[in-house]
Amino acid sequence: METLELSIIMPCLNEAETLATCIEKAQWYLQEYQIQGEVLIADNGSTDGSQDIAKRMGARLVNVTEKGYGSALMGGIIAAKGEFIIMADADDSYDFRSLNPFVEKLREGYDLVMGNRFKGGIKPNAMPFLHRYLGNPVLTWLGKLFFKSPCNDFHCGLRGFRKRAIMSLNLRTTGMEFASEMVVKATLNGLKITEVPTTLSPDGRSRKPHLRTWRDGWRHLRFLLLYSPRWLFLYPGFFLMIMGLISTIILLASPRVHSLLYSATAIIIGFQLVNFAVFTKIYAIQEGLLPNDKRVLKFKDLFSLEIGLIIGSILFIAGLITSIFALFQWEAVGFGALNPVQTMRLVIPSVTAIALGLQIIFASFFLSVFQLKVK
Repeated sequence: METLELSIIMPCLNEAETLATCIEKAQWYLQEYQIQGEVLIADNGSTDGSQDIAKRMGARLVNVTEKGYGSALMGGIIAAKGEFIIMADADDSYDFRSLNPFVEKLREGYDLVMGNRFKGGIKPNAMPFLHRYLGNPVLTWLGKLFFKSPCNDFHCGLRGFRKRAIMSLNLRTTGMEFASEMVVKATLNGLKITEVPTTLSPDGRSRKPHLRTWRDGWRHLRFLLLYSPRWLFLYPGFFLMIMGLISTIILLASPRVHSLLYSATAIIIGFQLVNFAVFTKIYAIQEGLLPNDKRVLKFKDLFSLEIGLIIGSILFIAGLITSIFALFQWEAVGFGALNPVQTMRLVIPSVTAIALGLQIIFASFFLSVFQLKVK
């Protein structure tokens, strides 16, 4: 396949009102700056004649049958002939005549060049109020917090990248969350990322955009959470375990046994969340969803089924022994009425130890299944 320097990709689903304008601007840019490139329309099943417009304008048309924003873009990326790719929507909200900052950064060696609309300017009525002051800032803040990403506008639709670098990320999402997946995986895999100011203008369509505020906002948030087992499971789990343990120690000397029950429950739930974090991380690494993590690999090297069985058995037996001791206390009063304050101080920690011991035993077996796959 012939290799070009730049492919300008536009995902398209019924963009007949603005498609010709966008193609014309992109072609002008390639000609004006003497760049060997192509304009590629990744059509996702348009029924308004967008395909005919693309052909008439001399753009390369790629038909993508799998529905979704991410599917259309991935289909275009795979088909692109350019070493560099710049993607943007075909709604005339971005100016395809002003792509030089992206190309210059790509020529400097960056793998991903993100547009930043908050630095470049958002024209009146170009972005809904909720998107501008809630959705984009909050989701970008979470992305930076979870993944230490340098990007300050996670969802800018205008971005440039090296095809080879992005193809290596194995991007999988099919919807609007594709934008987040690209940034997150590029960050986690250590790609060289930078930003350039970008201006966002009101789109030129008379119909409503494909983006749905709450539906697609949730899909972005869901993706960020699922790709960060630390923030979804590990940190909440550790917090519950530590707070539960501290509370349990304090309450053991207190008559407030009902509170002791809740603190013990926090320990059990917290430990289960930590288990989920470990399971999810190892599975995601093995399936290529997340890059290797030295800490996880070290844990796998140190951990063995036998160690888990020993620790779990010790806890289980300790809980069983104290439970038997509580049974003897009950026998001492002829299996009659007991003092709840005195009895529950012993029974609750006993049940907690039994539950944790069994969790550790079965979690050890579960982790060993992952290790069997690796070996």
